[in-house]
Amino acid sequence: MKAIAIQAYGGPEGLAVVDLPVPVPAAGQVLITTEAVGVGGVDTVIRSGALAAYGFKEGHIPGGEVAGTVTAVGDGVDASWIGRRVWASTGTGGGYVEQAVAPVEEMLTLPSGLSAVDAVTLGSSGVVSHFGLRHAHFAPGETVLVRGAAGSIGIMAVQLAARGGAAAVAVTTSSAERGERLRRLGATHVLNRSGGGGEDAPVGYDVIIDVVAGADLPSFLDLLNPNGRMVAVGAVAGQPPADFGTKIMTAFQKSMSFATFSAATVTRADRHAVRSEQFAAAVRGEIETVVHELLPLDEAVLAHRKMDAGEVFGRIVLTP
Repeated sequence: MKAIAIQAYGGPEGLAVVDLPVPVPAAGQVLITTEAVGVGGVDTVIRSGALAAYGFKEGHIPGGEVAGTVTAVGDGVDASWIGRRVWASTGTGGGYVEQAVAPVEEMLTLPSGLSAVDAVTLGSSGVVSHFGLRHAHFAPGETVLVRGAAGSIGIMAVQLAARGGAAAVAVTTSSAERGERLRRLGATHVLNRSGGGGEDAPVGYDVIIDVVAGADLPSFLDLLNPNGRMVAVGAVAGQPPADFGTKIMTAFQKSMSFATFSAATVTRADRHAVRSEQFAAAVRGEIETVVHELLPLDEAVLAHRKMDAGEVFGRIVLTP
């Protein structure tokens, strides 16, 4: 089968098409013929080599979520899964393939009316956005800023904050055109990448959802209201400065807080419940999935180049 592997860490050119045997699902696993593979920000971070210290090695196959049809099951798995169209998490890798294996407990049957492409656009990003807002203790009537709103997580956070009754939903983005698209999804104020420039934007925010992190993260702490909460749900720009916490201590009397959030800290049952609800909401047209582009699996290098260049609005989906 065709797969995409990281042959050398660094730029997108380190990705290569390889030919691998079709995997055999182990006990508790299924084999999925993939129709759609989501390209996530974490894939580009892993490919860059920034997470090599966490055990990622050259030869790693990126990709954390797929959708397609179950074609085989391992020991202990109900054979009735065979033939079902499903969304599945493959973990921190293994998704950029024509035939993917996934644990049966990390799958959901796709509802009628939801495409495989929509499933991988929403499957992970919707859960991260939902629980990221919950981690920030977001409440109706509060002001929200989504930093890095043009990606799939940011787009979902904008929609969920708006649906949740936010008094204002500000976004940072790189262009007026992207800003207008985000307004159609629920944003009320459009800021530049530094968090400024928004006409009549709130002077402070109760909640900041940050997908970016990186060197500029400390400056966004200055935008928190008293008792404001910033939650980092991603780090596509890398780690913040080691001393960024001094901003919080310097503004001690504002009682601000900073936290990270990973969906790995949420129970599987809760993740599945939210994902099922969001899939159903997408079918009803209550949540919009935004696909930047469909590309063949063997054009993963191009997909990563577009991600690195900041060209993507929504999600790139690979189609084997």
